[in-house]
Amino acid sequence: MRLAAPAEGEKLVDIGCGHGVLSRPVRQAGAAYTGVDFSGRLIEAARRGAVKGARFLHADARRLTGLPGLEAGSHDVAVFMLSLQDMDPLEEVIAEAAAVLRPGGRLVIFMLHPAFRVPRGSGWGYDENRKLRYRRIDHYLEQLAVPMKAFAEAGRAGQRGTTWSFHRPLADYFGALFRGGLVIDAFEELADPLEYRPTGIPLFAAVRGVKTEAGS
Repeated sequence: MRLAAPAEGEKLVDIGCGHGVLSRPVRQAGAAYTGVDFSGRLIEAARRGAVKGARFLHADARRLTGLPGLEAGSHDVAVFMLSLQDMDPLEEVIAEAAAVLRPGGRLVIFMLHPAFRVPRGSGWGYDENRKLRYRRIDHYLEQLAVPMKAFAEAGRAGQRGTTWSFHRPLADYFGALFRGGLVIDAFEELADPLEYRPTGIPLFAAVRGVKTEAGS
């Protein structure tokens, strides 16, 4: 919310909104809120608990500009909150989010830190000799598509699907933002307050890009 900084009268789109947890603080700030998610079940849950004025759309993040109210240049802020790492292809998703923004609009990505939190490729360890807790990273530079969780597909008896997490190095995220016509003006690394006591290792990262006047 601090990096997105939605103001009175602005429009924010929450891409991969899930249950719509951002809708309440965004509406309290006086901004219009639209949440988009590929999961129909999550959108149904978000609508049941929606605050007044929040709007939710069951849709694909790769096709944002074809949605009603999400035309090109229509929004001031776009947010990915712990969702972009479950979307692919990265360039296509970022390009659509950038297209929805007006010139000067802000795109905020809050994600698991790709340098320290690789799906099925990182974890905590303990060096007994040195009495030191450390972070183990098995790989970083290569892109990975990692199956995470199986689920039953709604309305399709006996059919199952799988959720995926896509690991990419930071350079891929920065490059996609640049090619989407965005200039990065903020980058923060944060520890997880629920993890083991402070280790100096950030497990979350936040990036903000601002759309240039030309959008390129």
